[in-house]
Amino acid sequence: MMTNLFNIFDPSTNMYLSMNWLMMMMVLIFIPFNYWLKMSRYQIMFMLLMKMMFKEFKLLILNKYISNIIIFISLMMMILFMNLLGLFPYNFTSTSHLTVNLSLSLTLWMSFIMFGWSMNMNNMLIHLIPLNTPMFLMNFMVMIELISNIIRPWTLSIRLTANMLAGHLLLSLMGSSMNNMFWMILPLMIIIQNMLFILEISVSMIQSYVFSILSLLYFNESN
Repeated sequence: MMTNLFNIFDPSTNMYLSMNWLMMMMVLIFIPFNYWLKMSRYQIMFMLLMKMMFKEFKLLILNKYISNIIIFISLMMMILFMNLLGLFPYNFTSTSHLTVNLSLSLTLWMSFIMFGWSMNMNNMLIHLIPLNTPMFLMNFMVMIELISNIIRPWTLSIRLTANMLAGHLLLSLMGSSMNNMFWMILPLMIIIQNMLFILEISVSMIQSYVFSILSLLYFNESN
């Protein structure tokens, strides 16, 4: 029996052997493999999505770093599949936990910061003061830019976590409230819940794209 609405996000297995976290490995199942000479429709759709993301990310990165696009495309596909897996019934949503999202964003941000300050220190110092900043505001702007750089991984992870939590809570709340409703209102509630489900699918796609594109922009600033 669910005593709390947030219990749907709690791991229900043992702390030492939490099988729910293995859901993150199920992303590999949805990657298409070549078993036949002719590609299937799922492979064609997957390749079209990859090509579209490559063209989109190519506009935001320098040509000498274009080989790094595969990191951000893989990050987007992994978050997308984990978001969509959480919409299946009796499934564990790993991207609704701040620990998972923060581990992704903090790892990327730390690598970008370490690379930027070690290889492009002058460029990183220039970014601390925006162009045409008055002299008396320079010290204040340096503090603001430093704080904004520090909170970047937190804003990335909190944005993804909050969007996943909000959508799943709405769906679970609507589903649990349908048991006590009058039968004439049930068709309307089913339509509303289906619309919420479609909205949650679109939010899952948008949030995976936003997470990866912001990571790419942070990578550009360090270079």
